[in-house]
Amino acid sequence: MGPMKLVAAPRPQPVEVNGDTPAMRLFALLEVIAERDQLVSLQGLVEETGLPKPTLHRMLQQLEAGGLLQREGDGRHYSTGVRLRRLAENLLLNNTWHGARHVVLRALVDEIGESCNLTALSGSEVVYLDRVETPAPLRFYLHPGSRVPVHCSASGKMILSQLTAAQRRRLLAHAPLERFTPATLTDPARIDRELERVRRDGYAIDNEEFLPGLLCLAVLVPAPSGRSNLCVAVQAPSIRLTPKKALGLLPALRRAASAIADIDDATPPAAAKARA
Repeated sequence: MGPMKLVAAPRPQPVEVNGDTPAMRLFALLEVIAERDQLVSLQGLVEETGLPKPTLHRMLQQLEAGGLLQREGDGRHYSTGVRLRRLAENLLLNNTWHGARHVVLRALVDEIGESCNLTALSGSEVVYLDRVETPAPLRFYLHPGSRVPVHCSASGKMILSQLTAAQRRRLLAHAPLERFTPATLTDPARIDRELERVRRDGYAIDNEEFLPGLLCLAVLVPAPSGRSNLCVAVQAPSIRLTPKKALGLLPALRRAASAIADIDDATPPAAAKARA
């Protein structure tokens, strides 16, 4: 057998940052950055896109000045800015796809008799995209747009359970692990154990971890990519909804989650691309 030859791996093709106008090229660069689950640097983007360093530097400065990107404390890395996150959040809040998702929530509330939400992760908090209240006189009122902590809400735990340990640490490092009730988990090791259980069981429960007297059960809305940023959840006073009774509602919640996933899958391609 002759001597082995080392063959260099082919270099990956640069990611294209195209656009007919300077504004569209900035938007294309934002798309590249938003697809990454990590901070980006000028040099890293040069290597990834093949664009000249001065050009990319100027584009990053423009996006930072507009609040669409923000520079991290080390001065070298960038992350999505507040303005861009608010834009994404408002798109989720105001796009109910002709009310179809709301109809699913309404039917779910009619079936189980308790308030139900559609939620998503926004930054280090969970935001209520839609909600239908129970007609029962005793209830907790939380309107669409309300925010709850990620570490002690059922939806937050459900979404966190999909992340790797490193991704969770990075997210929770910027989220104050405030103790709201005696049941709130604030120790990172205990939170990790709870999230492993959530990932194994496929549902999450907030048993008076955020508000005294409130119980919540959440499941993920299935996503083609495998990782979802949408949850369907039920909330009720703990005197009316115990953890054992909540588990009996899982089939109804999962049917609603699948129905919402079907609505999203049926969205025409152009609209789906705009919503993503």
